[in-house]
Amino acid sequence: MQERRSNQDRRQETRRALISAARALFLEKGYAATGTPEVVARAGLTRGALYHHFKDKQALFLAVVEAEAAQIAAGIAAGSADAQTPLAALNAGAQAYFAAMRVPGRVRLMLLEGPAVLSPETMRRIDLETGGRELRLGIAAALGQAATVGQVDTLADLISAMFDRAALAVDGGAERLLYEETMRDLLARLVGPEP
Repeated sequence: MQERRSNQDRRQETRRALISAARALFLEKGYAATGTPEVVARAGLTRGALYHHFKDKQALFLAVVEAEAAQIAAGIAAGSADAQTPLAALNAGAQAYFAAMRVPGRVRLMLLEGPAVLSPETMRRIDLETGGRELRLGIAAALGQAATVGQVDTLADLISAMFDRAALAVDGGAERLLYEETMRDLLARLVGPEP
């Protein structure tokens, strides 16, 4: 006998299917070129199901961006988990970030369309809840107890901007290894030598 799924399970499954279909289309085509009829067709659902879960295409895009940011942060956390020193953790996290941003279409989604469609403030909130949080923890550990919250936040904002600019450059064809090596050198200079 087949087990019956609860309404909540069905709702979550429908939501996941919509986000997955939208993610694939947004990564392939971008936000503007993706229509909601394509999303529901790819998900095998109806427009009614889409609008039951999401107010509009922008709300669906927000869900996709939040899920992408969570995946990037999880990769950073996993990549830096076994590091023996704070600087090693920052470097491992940097490598994980660069690897995550090599997913085709992700740079456009997270660094170009995300701020344009959702606003820079919304993207900052998402970042502070995901990868930006990981970066701040790493910087705080590297700087030690003498660092103030303001110093950690400011340095994290500047380093985050460097990461994003590097990801944009590499996505545009710049030499990936040069950017990654330069970032390692800059991190060592910014947070100082290992204790």
